[in-house]
Amino acid sequence: MSATPMPAQQQEHQPGREDKMRPQPDFTPKYPGVGKLKDKVALITGGDSGIGRAVAVAMAREGALAAIVYLEEHKDANATRDAVKREGSEALLLPGDVGDEAFCAAAVEATVEQFGRLDILVNNAAEQHETGDIRKIDAGQIERTFRTNIFSYFFMAKHALRHMARGGTIINTASITAYQGHKTLLDYSATKGAIVTMTRSLSEALIEEGIRVNAVAPGPIWTPLIPASFDAGHVAKHGLAAPMQRPGQPNEVAPCYVFLACEEASYITGQVLHPNGGSVVNG
Repeated sequence: MSATPMPAQQQEHQPGREDKMRPQPDFTPKYPGVGKLKDKVALITGGDSGIGRAVAVAMAREGALAAIVYLEEHKDANATRDAVKREGSEALLLPGDVGDEAFCAAAVEATVEQFGRLDILVNNAAEQHETGDIRKIDAGQIERTFRTNIFSYFFMAKHALRHMARGGTIINTASITAYQGHKTLLDYSATKGAIVTMTRSLSEALIEEGIRVNAVAPGPIWTPLIPASFDAGHVAKHGLAAPMQRPGQPNEVAPCYVFLACEEASYITGQVLHPNGGSVVNG
């Protein structure tokens, strides 16, 4: 298998813009829908681009309605809404900061008001800031990263559970860094480890309510977070160290979320799936 580098590129603003990436990430589902999520309602944070967009479109293809939470990337969010509509579904766009609990509560209420229910919560929003020396990580960066990457998961779950019935599902986005660590993403990796532990704990807390909680821990995936986090040289080599010697595409990750959300995964809770290009980790 030959390694093919990505074009060198960099973006100066997080969480990054998908419309500026070259090549564009592939979010189109690889298979026809069969109604696995018919009439379900999914709320997806970070749903405007990258993995979140691919999840929204894949779930829409299976019949779900989608509420798309994002920060400020309106062009990307509109493109996601259009893609969901092409699948014959409907998307509600909800811009705001998931690090703010009041916004998370409002987003959940807006979803229920628009669609009448909430069945699937996908906690996916994230940010990361490359810093190789812990002595250079200030309190502001730590709090910002934790607020986006793990506080928001608590906030969204807390308010979503007010509306979820038996059969509901929560799916959290962890990362391969939760298992392997990352020497220049110390605070980001720490949040991803916290997400794994939260997933396992919340699954136990909700099992008697009939609500399943699982996670997906992607490896190197081609999303806007990559050029928004690393320099152009690093971006060009993104994913080449994986056993498959390439970055994954968002549509290679989204099926994990669809599977965990549907009845095919009815006996699975507290678990983590690993679409990471062949790296073996302790799951």
